[in-house]
Amino acid sequence: MKIIDAHMHFARFPGFDEVAHHAGHENTAAHYLAACHENGIVMSIVMGNASGGKPQFGGIVPQVPDLAGPFDLLHYNQGKEICYCVGIQSEQLTLANCEASAKETERFLKTPQCVGIKIYTGYNRVYAKDPRHEPFYALAEKYDVPVCFHMGETAGGHGLLKYAHPLTLDETAASHPRVRFIIAHVGSPWILDAVEVMAKNENVYIDVSGLLVGRASGEEYLKKQQAYFAYLRMWLDYAERYDKVMYGTDWPLINIKSYLDVMKAVIPAEHHEDVFYNNALRCYKKIEGLL
Repeated sequence: MKIIDAHMHFARFPGFDEVAHHAGHENTAAHYLAACHENGIVMSIVMGNASGGKPQFGGIVPQVPDLAGPFDLLHYNQGKEICYCVGIQSEQLTLANCEASAKETERFLKTPQCVGIKIYTGYNRVYAKDPRHEPFYALAEKYDVPVCFHMGETAGGHGLLKYAHPLTLDETAASHPRVRFIIAHVGSPWILDAVEVMAKNENVYIDVSGLLVGRASGEEYLKKQQAYFAYLRMWLDYAERYDKVMYGTDWPLINIKSYLDVMKAVIPAEHHEDVFYNNALRCYKKIEGLL
């Protein structure tokens, strides 16, 4: 079965080397791509969190992947199995600079490998509905790309959870029916709320990335967290919208094979092709041109 990892990180970010080692990996492009080849992952969508370079329009430049080397917008150098969402630094946006910042972002969206926009609600103390985000939703509609939100708990204790609750996306999704939105991490621990926002709004997807950390066998994880995964499965079954659920890892937080084993057990077998591959193609439409 071919797999698309719809949510991971491909960056030389502080602490990522240690996190990858804890998960049984090396935080290098070569190691990650080799692990993908071993496990049938044919494309990975990176959530950008490295510098995108200097501004051209006086706005805030979005964030990009950089693990394979310093990012080069004109000559893409991150590997053919890697595409990305540009990361928006919401706290740096103002009503005065958000239009110029959208122009900076549009430069990246014009390239084949930029397949979406990532907004780090929670880490940035800005709600999804904040008017500073409006120019980016207009870009998402223009280029037919989704907007992915960090939702749920934040790592490291910084940020504020109230900005990352999945219910805060409902108003934005309802106000922009022609834009696809993604609730990352199933909004965990607010899984019920995330699934309900997804079920109510036809333009909302969820990804199941980042629900575990470290390295253990899939069997060990399932035994240790059986109540958690039974709860997740219960609400996914209740919603009956496996056509809008996407597999993702949040690598380098987790061991790739272990996470695949867990999610293959949690997701009903009849929905594997959709969750592990087809839904990402439907949501991130630009991917098809890269495969």
